[in-house]
Amino acid sequence: MEQKQKHIRNFKESTRRLFQLYAVIPFSIVIVLFFIFTIINGRISLTQKTMEAANSISTSMSEVYRQYDEEINRMARSPVVLNYLTTHLGSDKVYSEFYDFNNRQQVKSIFHLVDTNGIFRASSESADALYNSFAFGNLINRISQRPDETLAEMNSFRYSHDRDTSYTFGKAIIKDKRTIGYLVYQLYESDMQKLLFKQNNEIAMITDEHHSIIATTSNVTKGSLNKFSPELNAQGQALLNGGAYYMYASRIPGTPIEVITLNSYKSEKYTYYTVSVFILAVSLLLWLIIHFLSNKMSARNSESIDKLILALAQLREGNFNGYVDIQTNDEFEILGDEYNVMLDRLKELMDKNKELSELRTIIEVKQLQSQFHPHFIFNVLETLRYAIKIDANQAQEIVMLLSRLLRYSIGNDRSVQLKDDMSYVRDYLKLQQIRFNERLEYRVTIAEETYPIYVPKLVLQPIIENAIKYGYQHQSHMLIDIRIQLADGKLLLEVCDNGPGMDEQSLQELRRMLDSPHNTTPHIGLYNVHRRLVLLYGEEAGIHINSTQGQGTCVTLTIPYETE
Repeated sequence: MEQKQKHIRNFKESTRRLFQLYAVIPFSIVIVLFFIFTIINGRISLTQKTMEAANSISTSMSEVYRQYDEEINRMARSPVVLNYLTTHLGSDKVYSEFYDFNNRQQVKSIFHLVDTNGIFRASSESADALYNSFAFGNLINRISQRPDETLAEMNSFRYSHDRDTSYTFGKAIIKDKRTIGYLVYQLYESDMQKLLFKQNNEIAMITDEHHSIIATTSNVTKGSLNKFSPELNAQGQALLNGGAYYMYASRIPGTPIEVITLNSYKSEKYTYYTVSVFILAVSLLLWLIIHFLSNKMSARNSESIDKLILALAQLREGNFNGYVDIQTNDEFEILGDEYNVMLDRLKELMDKNKELSELRTIIEVKQLQSQFHPHFIFNVLETLRYAIKIDANQAQEIVMLLSRLLRYSIGNDRSVQLKDDMSYVRDYLKLQQIRFNERLEYRVTIAEETYPIYVPKLVLQPIIENAIKYGYQHQSHMLIDIRIQLADGKLLLEVCDNGPGMDEQSLQELRRMLDSPHNTTPHIGLYNVHRRLVLLYGEEAGIHINSTQGQGTCVTLTIPYETE
């Protein structure tokens, strides 16, 4: 007793430790994977949001650049502008076209129309400060040097009310292959800055091909001469104002403009710190829960296993009534219930096996006695004797048929394919037809898909023998109709005759006999076939009889079909 208790304590301790070990290992792996995932996801998220911001700004700036490039080229060829520079008439139309375009833009601009003498013929802002502006004069000079091209460059001009422009589009106006003026659009820096502010992005800027900053969301990016030239560390991170930033640059195709976005790695460090504290707290909590649950589980499971071990010991000693009672609402309860079901099934199978063994012995004896009893063989030999004298060919056929029947009947196979058993049935019916001549007629209808199905050997022979035996008592002409088909996953074998049939009382007595576990009637052949089918295939299989007095009898065999 003490040894057994020690074993139980050891099992409980082993179960507890194993539970803790197998719980901690995957949890530790999950923690490590979660931390790695957090690092990778944080880096991917930082990269992704920086790239998305750059691509979004690039798309917006690309559209702004395209619209201004198309508009300045359109205005440079516009008849309204050419007429105004030539005749100085129609300024209202020039302004109307400019404001109509400018009001539709995200980035607004200042418009100037200057003739070749440097005189401002039209302007959306006061141009007084630009008359003597050296920078603006250089701008006009650069446009005049390339009259066939559109000038697009970064430059800065300040107007009244502290409004600054940071990017300029310029185009020479040519008439009759001669430059007659210059068209200038100067884009507001504040409007361009609005395009740079994107959600989840810290710093964004637009630079030209010389890395000069056109617009930016933070002045920390501006270096000497308003250029962006950050210092990079060994990991390729941009260092700005003492902090490390992930940087992504996107060149706008077909333009000299480049969009640069930056996001600080500092947010990643805060995320790692937060995740570390969270993991530490969760780990401590889960360890306490695992420790508590392991003690509860080991205690409960050891009790259930003790009951199962005791029940198995009783079963080993031959006690089939050693049921277990486990009420734990888990897999052990299911295991206990299944064990109890197994005991019931074992007892049922043992009873059925005993009955099936006895029945097989009875069937084998009955088949030898009833299938080819002396009367049948004597009748066939008498028919053969007369056939030898009258019809030698028929005599030869009788010998062949009888030979095949005898060879088939003495085989040891218990289960055969339906096509083989039906060959035997046809030979048997041919012999009977030769014996009774035109007084016996038979029809056989078989669905082709039933041929390979396996059935018990000689399953139909007792049914046909009964039909002939009882059918000829009051009939001068006997018809046997055999139909075999599949229906709802079952094989149906039907044998019908036009014999005298049975009254309702006799039919009910016969049906009760078939349903009884023991047979005390002389109907041995029918009962043996029915009982063998039930034992082999279950309660869904067996024989069903329909009969009407004076109209005949139909016997239907139902078998859950097997193809191998």
